Amino acid sequence: MTQTRSFLLIAWLFVAALLWMEWGKAPADAAPGAVTTSATAPAAPVPGAPGVPAAPSSPGQPPAPGTAPSAVAQPITIENDVLRLTVDLNGGRLTDSHLLKYTVEKKAGSPSVALLSSEPGRYFTADAGLYNQDRSRKLDEHFTTENGATQFQIPAGAASLVVPLTWVDAQTGLTVRRTLTLDRGSYVLKLSDTVSNGGTSAQQVYPYVSLDRVAPPAPPKHSFMTNPETFSFVGAAWYSPEEKYEKAKLAKFDSDKPPTGDIAGGWIAMLQHHFVTAWVPNEKEVQRFSTQTSAHNGAALYEIQSIGAPLAIAPGASATHDSRLWVGPKLQAPLEKLAPTLKLSVDYGIFTVISQPLFWLLSWLHTLLGNWGWAIIAIVVLLKAALYPLSAKQYKSMAKMRAVMPRIEALKERYGDDRQAFAMAQMDLYKKEGVNPIGGCLPMLIPIPIFLGLYWVLLETVELRHAPWIGWIQNLTDADPYFVLPALNLLVMFLTQKLTPTPGMDPMQKKMMQFMPLVFGVMMAFFPSGLVLYWVTNGALGLLQQWWMTKQHGPNTPATSDKKPVIAKR
Repeated sequence: MTQTRSFLLIAWLFVAALLWMEWGKAPADAAPGAVTTSATAPAAPVPGAPGVPAAPSSPGQPPAPGTAPSAVAQPITIENDVLRLTVDLNGGRLTDSHLLKYTVEKKAGSPSVALLSSEPGRYFTADAGLYNQDRSRKLDEHFTTENGATQFQIPAGAASLVVPLTWVDAQTGLTVRRTLTLDRGSYVLKLSDTVSNGGTSAQQVYPYVSLDRVAPPAPPKHSFMTNPETFSFVGAAWYSPEEKYEKAKLAKFDSDKPPTGDIAGGWIAMLQHHFVTAWVPNEKEVQRFSTQTSAHNGAALYEIQSIGAPLAIAPGASATHDSRLWVGPKLQAPLEKLAPTLKLSVDYGIFTVISQPLFWLLSWLHTLLGNWGWAIIAIVVLLKAALYPLSAKQYKSMAKMRAVMPRIEALKERYGDDRQAFAMAQMDLYKKEGVNPIGGCLPMLIPIPIFLGLYWVLLETVELRHAPWIGWIQNLTDADPYFVLPALNLLVMFLTQKLTPTPGMDPMQKKMMQFMPLVFGVMMAFFPSGLVLYWVTNGALGLLQQWWMTKQHGPNTPATSDKKPVIAKR
């Protein structure tokens, strides 16, 4: 019953983990008209440290009075080989994005994944720019492009695409020259603002970056809680060297706040399943983080913002502020290259200690084998090889137990309802024949945390998203479409059950346990196929080991003594 007992323990742990995540999941958004507004007020400027302003009004509000509205300009698109971005020239906000290498579903005609979106029900934008000296309005109100161009695509053979934008503030004499840079194959948008003072008086500006979104549409609740979209984290995250990595669910945006002090070397982000959008300010510049909730078209709008220290610009002088924006999948190596701690956005939760090393090993095996499915199988083979000495003892003990089963049945008949006497006689028999009924626990338990850790790797790791194995398995993160692997797993569990002795189990328990492979076989039909592949491979190799040991030490191998132990009845 090793395989079945393992599954019982896995099921208990798995359901407990899912219930824990379901309990902590964000509730539905507040109804329109009941949206609250709350902001973290930055602490007062620290003597000797750069002063940082209070959070400006939410991006959904109009500019302060006295600012003449600009003519509506046509949005522009900038595109490399993996990413297409749309920029609204009225304000410089990034309103839409398309990940050209990732589709919503793995089928012909499926649209590309869109993180940023101007659609009301999916509204999610990224903004960056400068506030003026008294922080009453933005300076980047109306940009223009060279020759009025609106479409920018990286040229064939070029390493980078550079798009210059310009805006002149007639009121202050300031000129903002913004440069947007996309490198080939990169999900990083490099943004640089150079502010020149053409006026006669000194000016001061405040750089900022922000992310604003509404809650995404609720995913369909199916697959018996195994649909990852129903419990994957959606919300804000930030990093500071002092407070480290923290997250805020959308439902707790007004209570879970970032630190209020000066921060250098941090970042802000919005997370969702498999993808992340993150601003990484210049690590040498001091920032202040804040979050606030407002309203957008009747829905709650969640904003996380980073405001930099003021830039003082004398007449005839200029100042430059740089930021980088990641809009893309949670690819751990590129994220770490952009900011070492940004890889923390790939969050395995309480299973990180297992899932992270498991992903590293899987990645290494993938580089050797070129296929994630074969890498999963290789993980099982390596695990079985490492545990073979322990497994050999386990299966040898089980084989010996099968050999003494007739004598155990005789003891049950002899002692009848005297369970204490039967237990003593049974343990004496085990000791005499060298049978250790719990000797195989370690080989049975070790695959379980790996099973759970692998589930979270399949859940969170975008590298495995839509990854094929062979034939009918074209997506290891989805269930087997033809239930072949669950059927094989059911067969393996049934055969393992037949080979496993069940000493001391009454007939009713035996009948109940006979149905357990069917129960877990049905449950496995809704699990990711990569997870079922791991478990069926683990079970099949274990079955072969158990069959071999049974053949070597099974019923045909006589016990050391056929004499029944004599224990007086009490």
